[in-house]
Order: sequence, then structure tokens, then C-alpha cells
Amino acid sequence: MTYLWENPSWPDLTWDTQALATELATVRHKQGRLLGRMESLGFELRSEANLRALADEVVTSCAIEGERLDAREVRSSIARRLGLDVVGLPVPSRAVEGVVEMMLDATNECGRPLTAERLFAWHAALFPTGRSGMVPITVGAWRGAGPMQVVSGPPGRERIHFEAPDASRVAAEMERFLRWFNDAGDLDPVLQSAVAHLWFVTIHPFDDGNGRIARAIVDLLLARSDQCASRFYSFSSGIEAERDAYYVQLESAQRGSLDITTWIAWTLGCLDRVLDAAGATLAEVRRKADLWRRINERPVNERQRLVLARMLGDWQGHMTSSKYARLAKCSTDSALRDLRELVERGLLVRNEGGGRSTSYRLADLPAGDESFAPPL
Repeated sequence: MTYLWENPSWPDLTWDTQALATELATVRHKQGRLLGRMESLGFELRSEANLRALADEVVTSCAIEGERLDAREVRSSIARRLGLDVVGLPVPSRAVEGVVEMMLDATNECGRPLTAERLFAWHAALFPTGRSGMVPITVGAWRGAGPMQVVSGPPGRERIHFEAPDASRVAAEMERFLRWFNDAGDLDPVLQSAVAHLWFVTIHPFDDGNGRIARAIVDLLLARSDQCASRFYSFSSGIEAERDAYYVQLESAQRGSLDITTWIAWTLGCLDRVLDAAGATLAEVRRKADLWRRINERPVNERQRLVLARMLGDWQGHMTSSKYARLAKCSTDSALRDLRELVERGLLVRNEGGGRSTSYRLADLPAGDESFAPPL
């Protein structure tokens, strides 16, 4: 089996610019429209959208590699670094802080050159203990000697999906990659992100964390393409949603020819769908902002405000009187009175069904006013 890097002309990657022109133009148009919508919003609402997109990016980038982070810890870490309210959020772990630090450096400093030292710092942030799980790894340096393979399946029945170049080649390979990356001329940064993604993971320069760092590189280039450090969409969320297709496309590209048009086309299609989803997320952020405006027109009591804040945050499912009583630390009778008042004010809607199974959801309000009043 011949891998991409074994081609005699590696790394002279090529693609059909004309075949990609329509999809690239569509993506660039959607980026512009999304950024235009964000520019029309107030500071608080933009900050909330940025926070959500960054948190989604961190959580899903790690989830692709099978690492589950606490979403509330991620949100807490990002909010602290952005100077936003962290009331009620947990103190983040070292692992969360490291990946957030890497992501914010990639996006907030997207104009800086990408260097080996910067990549080493990202890698060290990802593995602050010098271990991947319980296994010691080389941290903040290119990987050491030994084969680097991407393998799946149980012991004895492993399937090798990819084998990277020998460790002795990594320094030279990365020097060539970084030279290209920092001197790409007039190459569109969206196209460059697709090429850089494949090229970096093909070299696989680190003992672990290559996928997460590759996606941070993509985020850096997408921030450049937007000419905006704030993030309003998450590319990793698109990969996570289409994970099986992603790995099929990646494995095919790494076993194929130096013409990577198909890989770039799939990447652009994935980004296109991410931008569509970001529009829906923005509509949800605006809907919640409008609900807070409605709440603040005639203030609710402290119990109601606490429960509404939870439902407008990371709440899953519907509200019931028993859940309300536990959250607000009140009697069931008080919970029922509060819920009836919120329904009468049009802030909650009672779902079908009655008796002990009665449940409530947030009202589906149109987003008209751009003011945003988060809970104090």
C-alpha cells in the first residue's frame, strides 16, 4: 500500500481550482453573510455567539478523538479569558484550560506566523502532565523513534488505516510545511485550510494530539479568511457530525494521488453545512436574547429568574414542577404557582399532557429586539 507521502513528488499537492470554484464561492458568500449579521448585533450578543462557537469547537474537536470534556468547564474557561460572566460555572480542569489556551492562541493571534515553537507550545498545553492517558509521551517536541500508525480494532485484529513517515523525517517535513504555510502567497485561506489539514495529519509530527492541532490550524486559517478573531461557527462540530464520512475521506486522500481535489471538495461541503448550522445557532441566540428582554420588562421573582437562566443555558429536556422545586429549593406548591405565572406571561408554554406528567418549555418568541440582558 502506497501512502501519499511515499509518492516521489510529495509534497507537491495539486487540485483543480476550476472544479472547486463554485463551492468555494458559495462558502465565502455564506461567511460574509454570517459576519454581516453578527456585525449588526450588540456587543453582548456577539460575545455570547463567540463564546458558544468557541466552546463548541473545543468540545467537538476533542470528541472526534474520543476525549469527552465537560462543556460547562470549557465555557467557564473561555468566558474567563474573554472577560465574560462566569457566575454559576465550574472551575475548569488543567486539561480543559490547555486546549482552550491553544484554541484562543490560534484564533486571537491568527495573523502571527506558524512556527515550530508555537506548535510545541500548543502541544505542551494539550498534555500538561507529559502523558496521554497513563502513557508517557514526548511533549513539546517532534515525535520520537518508532512507527506512527493510526490503528483501530481489538488486539490481534487491528486494522492499520495509515502509517506516517519515519520520525527521522519529521523535522525536515515540518520545516517544508511551515515554509509553505507562512508563504502561501495569494492562495485563498479557506482552500489553504483544507490543504494544511491533510498535509499536517499526513506528517503526523507529534506522539499524540495531531488531529486537535490540525483543527486548530484550520481555525487559524478560517479566522484569517474571516478577517476576524471572533468565531461564530465551529468547523470541528461539522466533522464530529459527519465523523464516519470524514475518516473515509481522510483515509482515501492519504492513500491516493497528489491530486487532492476530492478531499478539498468534501472539506468545502462540510464547511458549507457548518455555516448553515451557524445561522440556526445565531437565530437561537437571538431568540434567547429576546426572551430576556421580555423577562426584564416586568421582573420575575428570584426563583423564576434562576430557573429561566438554567433553561436558557445548557438545559436539556423540559421543565416539570418537581425539577423546578429541586432547582429553586422550594415546595412543589410554590413551583406550580411560579410555573403558572410564567405561562400566563408567555415566557413558558405548557406541553400536551396533564397531571403528574405536565411539563413546560420556553416560549418560541420571534427575535425582534437586539438587546441582550443575561441573568445577573
